[in-house]
Amino acid sequence: MIKMNSLQKFKRTAIAISCGAVLFSGTVLAEDVSFNGRVTDSSNTVYFEGAKVTIKELGISVISARDGSFRFPALPEGEYSLEITYIGAPTVERKITISADSDPAQTFVIGERTEALDNIIVYGQRAGQAGAINRQKNADKLMSIVSADTIGQSPDQNAAEALQRLPGMSIQRDQGEGRFVTIRGIDPNLNNVTINGLNVPSPESGVRSVAMDVIPSELIQSLEVSKSVTPDMDASAIGGSIEIKSLSAFDRQGRSYNATAQGSYNALMEDTSPKLSGSFTDVFDLSSNSQLGVATAFSWFERKFGSHNVETDGGWDEFEYKDNATGDNVEVFSAEEIEQRHYEITRERLGAALNLDLHTSTTDKYYFRTLYSRFSDDEFRLRNQYKFDKGNIDLTRYNDNSAQFIDADMERDTKDRFEEQEILSLVLGGENQLNGWLVEYNLGYSKSSEKEPNRVDVAFKGKDLAIGYLSTGNVPQLTQSEAAHDLNNFEMNEIAYENNLSEDEALSVKVDLTRDFVWKNNNGQFKFGVKHQAREKFTRLDAVIFDGGFDDITATQFGTSSPDFNLGDFGPGLDESSLKSYVLSNRNSFEINPLDSSIESAGGSFESEENITAAYAMMTLDIDNWQIVTGFRYENTSFDTLGNRVELIADEVNDDERVDISPWKATKDYDHLLPSLNIKYTPSDKIVARFAFTQTIARPTFGDSAAFQLVESEVTEDEGEIKTERKAEVGNPELNPYESTNLDFSIEYYPGDIGVLSAGLFYKDIDNYILSTEVQDNGEWDGYKEVLQPINGGSASLTGLELAWTKNFTSGLFISANGTFVDTDEALPNQADTLGNIMLGYENNKFSARLSTSYKSKSFQFIDNQTSVYEDNHTQVDFTAKYYISDTLQVYFNAVNLTDEPMYIYHGSDAYNYQYEEYGASFELGFTINSL
Repeated sequence: MIKMNSLQKFKRTAIAISCGAVLFSGTVLAEDVSFNGRVTDSSNTVYFEGAKVTIKELGISVISARDGSFRFPALPEGEYSLEITYIGAPTVERKITISADSDPAQTFVIGERTEALDNIIVYGQRAGQAGAINRQKNADKLMSIVSADTIGQSPDQNAAEALQRLPGMSIQRDQGEGRFVTIRGIDPNLNNVTINGLNVPSPESGVRSVAMDVIPSELIQSLEVSKSVTPDMDASAIGGSIEIKSLSAFDRQGRSYNATAQGSYNALMEDTSPKLSGSFTDVFDLSSNSQLGVATAFSWFERKFGSHNVETDGGWDEFEYKDNATGDNVEVFSAEEIEQRHYEITRERLGAALNLDLHTSTTDKYYFRTLYSRFSDDEFRLRNQYKFDKGNIDLTRYNDNSAQFIDADMERDTKDRFEEQEILSLVLGGENQLNGWLVEYNLGYSKSSEKEPNRVDVAFKGKDLAIGYLSTGNVPQLTQSEAAHDLNNFEMNEIAYENNLSEDEALSVKVDLTRDFVWKNNNGQFKFGVKHQAREKFTRLDAVIFDGGFDDITATQFGTSSPDFNLGDFGPGLDESSLKSYVLSNRNSFEINPLDSSIESAGGSFESEENITAAYAMMTLDIDNWQIVTGFRYENTSFDTLGNRVELIADEVNDDERVDISPWKATKDYDHLLPSLNIKYTPSDKIVARFAFTQTIARPTFGDSAAFQLVESEVTEDEGEIKTERKAEVGNPELNPYESTNLDFSIEYYPGDIGVLSAGLFYKDIDNYILSTEVQDNGEWDGYKEVLQPINGGSASLTGLELAWTKNFTSGLFISANGTFVDTDEALPNQADTLGNIMLGYENNKFSARLSTSYKSKSFQFIDNQTSVYEDNHTQVDFTAKYYISDTLQVYFNAVNLTDEPMYIYHGSDAYNYQYEEYGASFELGFTINSL
């Protein structure tokens, strides 16, 4: 169990209330008549999720589901006043009669013949905000939500980009596109991601984080971010949990469809790209009580773009050079390698979903939900590597300010690789009402993979070339002699041919039981359940390294004109097709380096199995304006990993060099008992206050915990004494999971129309933080000069403030602003201290527009050469506009990254480049046709 002495009183409170749940489950339960209903609009085509439905005389409330349905399981017979509240529509109050002969299912219309609800239904921006705000307000935990309508009103292409608009959320970009999601700055590996309630395995090798750019936004019905958890949720959510819900036929009544065609243009590469997407839903009456809902969606997008990049590898040293301004010796930055990179990329996304929902009665429902996504990345990279001896420094600044050249080596190389990621998610489940108990169950299967077939990397090397650099500034200035741009001076040096595969497969089963009760005239609910998940992940590298048999061939044979490059003089390029054709045609005649090939293949391959068994008990109790949700979750983890110990032995005494490979298997079992307490206080219909005390965990990444050892041993003789020097990089199967104690307090104000003003404080105390460090002195690696290994490195804490304001004005104007401010006692990877979003929009029944700005302050990344590396602050501006040609046809225009914001990472000070990359702005024009 996670321990934190200063919070024991909260834990004791949670324990006491939770234990009472067992007693309450045996109290007198209401046995009378169940009452079911559905909240819809006057045309009976739109259902409203998140509406609060109250029996006023009994003080009982429930929240409508995504199909608008709600259920009171047991009510005494009699006449009551039923009240329905939904932000953006007037409150509805109806008289109902509860008796054994009354209609068991009724439909309730809200906003009938009112302008307020017409706005919700007709205008996508208002509809999306209203739905999300109602669900957030009535949730039993701290949540932020993005609806499908809101996603459709922004230029976001995938799930990651859609989430960046929420308070406390930020994204990590790859080639300028949102990829991984952080919650309150917590590393994506420490968050939980589910699709339709099923955990999503990661297609990438060694990680747990899910690259959410593989999920097209068109397949999403809503995105829910839970920043506090309840016992019925997975505990692996230190930052929070992200739930992706795909569409269902019961989101709307009857038949609906939409289709979109789009073209886009990237300004940097001057490329155009197509996109097609669509969805279809329908509900079929099978009998008087049974309905079958069918929903399907697809999305295809091929995007051609690229980037220009400069990177620096080096460190800080003290040199006997004087600063021209002060005359003092200074500590200066010495670059050991500077790279120019030019990327040409074609990305293709194909996504499809087929969801079936069978309702045989108001209490018996079954579903089969599927989602498939394929993401491919076809990348050709040109790279110039300028390599300097350690100790050569920026002479242009510290000597006489004139151009200086250094005799150094230079490489021109290419990377030609096609990478394909796939995610498949299948969930079969249902729910039944049995003698006062609601039984929910599902069986889930998910699989993800990453394939990298026939990758070809080719390197040409030039020696003793006159080159130099000026290291200060975002982009280092490189100087070259004519010889450095003469491809005749670059001989083919090495070829790497790879076929790599990573797979992550999971099977899970889950059962939940819920029962309502009354205790001392207070309504409550008792819930418990079990879940088991079996997961297997493996990475297999198949690399062949060729380092000879090239017949002194030079880069001239493959030369092309210099590519467009904004960040300096790149020199001539290399042709992709002729290089790959040459390698594939001649590789049987090349000389293989068996040592390097074995090290790359065996050292990077491993497999791991993880079995998690969980059980929980929780209780919800409503006392006047208070709602208490508390309980325990128990999780047992059994972990097995199998990899290799790979040792390169360079024996100078016997003039021998070899690689020894032996298998390494390790196991680890651990368990956690995790209490939680969520309290919601609603003093009025407009104010909601929340408090949460939770404990969560995050298991080590598969790469950190994998059983692998890469060892270099050098045997030498000195004055008759034989010495062996060893260095190693190793995984750590004995790692303990991260453990976090979390406190949240927030207050939300809902003014009555479509809007919310909120403020929240949060605190996290994280134990067993994992970091990579040198461990040769810990007593387990005697005789090793250096051993790098991930270890549990102690604790870290963070405190943060979240502020948010969303407001829809009756004039059609819309504004949304949020900011998150975090203070940490230690530098946590990817942790930015300030996040912010501002969105300004306008919408009427013919036109809508939105200008969005996202800001992320600088964030610590890692330590390199004993120097902290930071990602600079990032501000991105996007614009979208839509015109309604008719009720069923719209045209839209999106502009992404209008200001051409680059990504900049630096060593220590922002004057020293680590990586600078430009992507350019993109522009999209599309048409959408949909049903009324």
